[in-house]
Amino acid sequence: MDKLCRDIVNWLKEKVSEANAKGLVFGVSGGIDSAVVAALAKRAFPEDSLGVIMPCHSNPVDEQHGLLVANSFDIKIEKVDLTKTYDQLVQSLNLKNANKMALANIKPRLRMTTLYFYAQNYNYLVVGSSNKSEITVGYFTKHGDSGVDLMPLASLTKTQIRQLAEYLNVPKIIIEKAPTAGLWENQTDEQEMGFSYDVLDNYIMNKTGPEDIVEKIEIMNKRSEHKRNFPPIFIPDSKN
Repeated sequence: MDKLCRDIVNWLKEKVSEANAKGLVFGVSGGIDSAVVAALAKRAFPEDSLGVIMPCHSNPVDEQHGLLVANSFDIKIEKVDLTKTYDQLVQSLNLKNANKMALANIKPRLRMTTLYFYAQNYNYLVVGSSNKSEITVGYFTKHGDSGVDLMPLASLTKTQIRQLAEYLNVPKIIIEKAPTAGLWENQTDEQEMGFSYDVLDNYIMNKTGPEDIVEKIEIMNKRSEHKRNFPPIFIPDSKN
């Protein structure tokens, strides 16, 4: 874990330098992934790391946990309440019986826009907290939480991130809380996916697991392939 931590911190420094940027900005959700990102960013850029708490019809506990992370690692914090912005946009759409997931995914896309405002304002890069487990099954919002400049955790499973969180001294209450994307009340990752991160991580590392779950994971992986790739580009026929 010590080497992994140092390698990620050095990688963050290199990428910021390559972009001629000054530091890093990231969302602080109160979850384990964003807490690990916050801790790593602070190590890489002690004076130029900015965390942004962005409630949007969110559980107040998430904000409390976000502030706990900020205090634990002495991170500068901005709070941008996106609730009114979300409500105004949904009202403007004026669509009755809108798809629940389509509405929910507005939230991470508003957060992405907010983070890029701060990034451009301070000449920072946006750091995402998506991990390998989420990316494998497409459990992220396209142009939302995947709309970032750097993904330091994208090669690590949720299991590995828990280990890294313990090494970094992330508060225990955050390590042990049920993972959630905060899309709606009482929503959890594992409930929505239909299997646990432990089962998913075992499949990723060993390609084994209950037959029905393996089938589901592979279907999710195939259907979400477009989310992991750049949009298809039309190439004109050279004969035209």
